[in-house]
Order: sequence, then C-alpha cells, then structure tokens
Amino acid sequence: MLYLLPAYLSENSPKSAFAPEISEIILNVDHYIVENEKTARKMIKFYCPEKKQPELKLFLLNKNSTNADLKEIFGLMKSGTDVGLLSEAGLPCIADPGNIAVKWCHENSIKVIPINGPSSIILALISSGFNGQQFTFHGYLPIDKSEKRKKLLELEKLVEKTGYTQVFMETPYRNMPMIEDLCSSISGNTLLCIAANINDPNSEFIKTKKILDWKKNIPELHKVPAIFLIGK
Repeated sequence: MLYLLPAYLSENSPKSAFAPEISEIILNVDHYIVENEKTARKMIKFYCPEKKQPELKLFLLNKNSTNADLKEIFGLMKSGTDVGLLSEAGLPCIADPGNIAVKWCHENSIKVIPINGPSSIILALISSGFNGQQFTFHGYLPIDKSEKRKKLLELEKLVEKTGYTQVFMETPYRNMPMIEDLCSSISGNTLLCIAANINDPNSEFIKTKKILDWKKNIPELHKVPAIFLIGK
C-alpha cells in the first residue's frame, strides 16, 4: 500500500488537529518517499515521537525525479512493502511531485490510501470569500518581472470574464516582490486575498482587500509561506 500522509502547514499546529491514524501508520511503516529528508524526519517525529529514527528508510522524490530514480522503492512495494508518501507541507501531490509515485502505483495495482489533512490552497480558498465553485490553481508564476506582470493581467481578465477564482503561490523569500508586482500591475479595484502562515495559531494572516487598500498597508511577509488569490 502507498499511504498519502498529510504534512503540517506550521510547526505550531496542534497535534490534536490531525487524525490519530497518522501516528499508527507511521509506527508501522518504515519506508517513505519524501521531498526532503530533514523535513520528513521532523514531520515523522511530530506525529509519532516513539518511532525509532534509525528504522526509517527514506527515498527522495523531487520535481526532476523519474521512475528510474525510484526503482528500489517501487521494487519493494511490488514485493509487499507498505510505503508512506510525505510532502513538504500540506497534502501530497498538490504543488508537489508525489503524483509520479501515485501514478506508478495505479499502473502496477498497488493500493493508494489518502489520509485526511490540510491543504493550504483549499484553506486559503474557503477563507477568501471568493468563488469556491469554480477556481484554477496555477502553482508558481513566472520569475521574470515582465512575464509575471503579463500573467497577472491575464489572471485578472479571467476573473472579470469568468468569475473563476485564480489561485497561485510564490517562494516565501519572493513574497514581497510578488505583492509589489500585484499592487503595480492590476486594477486598484481588483480583490486580492493573501493567506499566510495558515494553521499557525500565533501568526496566521488571512485578509481579502482591494488592491488600492493593500497599497496603503503592505504586510511584511518575507519568508512566510503564503497563497495568493484574485477573485470576486
């Protein structure tokens, strides 16, 4: 079996917010497909402190990985070994390369079991006040300033034309340039939601305002995990 295990969005998230079955699964599973070994070990310790770290066998999967890179762990699954899949944050396979492993499992009759957990994208959407019936997630926008501005204008037009909420994210250390580009590129009357540090009881920040109001008071979100939404 392949267990799709949720990762916390904040290290300050209360353990009580997660299903008890996560700890039980981790206690009984030694093999994991992960994006980052250090983060995965912290996550496993958070859920199940009694799990012996030396027992863990971690296999790295990133955006450049191929089936060939996971040949060993795929072979173990074929022989009956249960495996856990852990993202860097939130649910696996959303803004995360884990779908490579999931697709292989479907092609090789390995049972896939998703476990409930938080998704920053969905939590931001339901907290925004925007259309949750139709929306599009774009992942990361272009880094080049002119290309990014072109994309932002395109997303704004999509909102005006279709009413669909447009959702995207940025690398935390580029949040401030993103906010500045939003404020300088799109109409002052366009609504923008910024959802940052979701699930952190001490510093969660979720606000929806017009661009002209954001310009008056730009929040300091450097190196803070954030989701951006343009909508109606």
